[in-house]
Amino acid sequence: MTTIDTYINQMSTNIKVQRICQYCGGDFTARTTTTRYCSHKCNSRDYKEKKKASKVNKSNSDTAKITTQPIEVVKAKEFLTAKEVALLLGCSLRTVYRLIDNGTIKAVNLGERMTRVKRADLNNIMEHPITLQYEPVEYDISECYTINEVQNKFGISETAVQDVIKRNNIPKTKKGKYAYVPKKIIDELLT
Repeated sequence: MTTIDTYINQMSTNIKVQRICQYCGGDFTARTTTTRYCSHKCNSRDYKEKKKASKVNKSNSDTAKITTQPIEVVKAKEFLTAKEVALLLGCSLRTVYRLIDNGTIKAVNLGERMTRVKRADLNNIMEHPITLQYEPVEYDISECYTINEVQNKFGISETAVQDVIKRNNIPKTKKGKYAYVPKKIIDELLT
């Protein structure tokens, strides 16, 4: 080893620079001008956090692509399956079949498990929604059921009865502590 190499080695080991750790924020004395961390532990923790953040961001972007991809593909189709209609409307498959059965959504059944809905018809429904409105007619209590009578007659829970009333905008009359709903409308919907 030459005297110049020895001198350079001694110079590099004699450097003492006050720095602030980029991970923990503590003061430390560095031996090189490029040292960024006070210890190997801080260096490793910072590296692991950056890797973890990178993986989380990649996973989130992959998930976003996966969730939006089927909708974009479905939007491009002219004829949709019931499952694709449910995806577009953001509802259950059962709801789509119920809407098809009651005529809200026009559909063609081409065979077993081959129900198709024209995209243009679905767009038309979304632009001009159909809501079932019953005319505000005063019903006599003799023409009505109580909520409890509806439960007993059709074997459904009170929550289900309230849901049917709310979903179909059925007029409800309150007399005392009882709520009454028209027999005619309830019989049409639940039979």
